[in-house]
Amino acid sequence: MKAVIYARYSSDNQREESIEGQIRECTAFAEKNGITILRHYIDRAFSAKTDNRPEFQNMIKDSSKRLFDMIIVWKLDRFARNRYDSARYKAALKKNGVKVVSATEVISDG
Repeated sequence: MKAVIYARYSSDNQREESIEGQIRECTAFAEKNGITILRHYIDRAFSAKTDNRPEFQNMIKDSSKRLFDMIIVWKLDRFARNRYDSARYKAALKKNGVKVVSATEVISDG
């Protein structure tokens, strides 16, 4: 299975170290589950409350190329802040054969 990692921090309260920690945990999850990481998509100082996250949008667009099967996030709130956005993006990704997995939380397919 091939995957990408999406990491994000949103404010001055979080720093570059939080990105490193997210990537470290996502990478450990991938290694434990025999998943190959192809790329990291990282948005620095962007809130999940907005669609204006350049790397997030690149990742969604790249999913249509079907180069990866999975997006690994540290926690689901790194992916989207509300259920509506989460469901909307997960539905678009599902059409491209991509699922979202959290390295630290159980995520339902719904």
